[in-house]
Amino acid sequence: MSKTNNFVFKALLIIAWIIFVGLCIEAGGLVVNFFFSLFKPEFVPKLYQKLDLTPLYEKSAAAFLGSYGFILAIALLKAGLFYLVTRLMHKLDLSKPFSPFVARQISLISYCTLLIGLFSYIARQVTKGLTHYGYRIDNLNQFWEDSQAFILMGAVIYIIATIFKKGIEIQTENDFTV
Repeated sequence: MSKTNNFVFKALLIIAWIIFVGLCIEAGGLVVNFFFSLFKPEFVPKLYQKLDLTPLYEKSAAAFLGSYGFILAIALLKAGLFYLVTRLMHKLDLSKPFSPFVARQISLISYCTLLIGLFSYIARQVTKGLTHYGYRIDNLNQFWEDSQAFILMGAVIYIIATIFKKGIEIQTENDFTV
């Protein structure tokens, strides 16, 4: 592998770690915000993102828990996605990229990405339905506005995972014939 490729790969690994840490902080902040919303709602304006859903909670606890459940699930899945990416990048051997571990990790990344997209899409549709009942939840759209991009990205990554699985089969056949 050339020095340029090695440098780019290391830079991408550092960027993936930075994104992972940022998503972990976001998910952790949202979990803390959720518990403060339940037990000490007066502190919510001082917390991360100031996500105050107290009016929603006062109107309907089920709508509050459902909306926050979607927010937390999506945030945790995004952090998990980048954990999988950093794990893949640490163990990836670019001289022999077609390994069962790489194929399995890429498959997991595709499933996780697809789940993020599906949860985001379902959450958007549910909250759209809640607005018809008079709930004001305009500030929640930021958490699931990119659902279609995640669904498309999950499909593309799944295709790449399938190509890697086929590459492993071909590599195994070549190893036996030589």
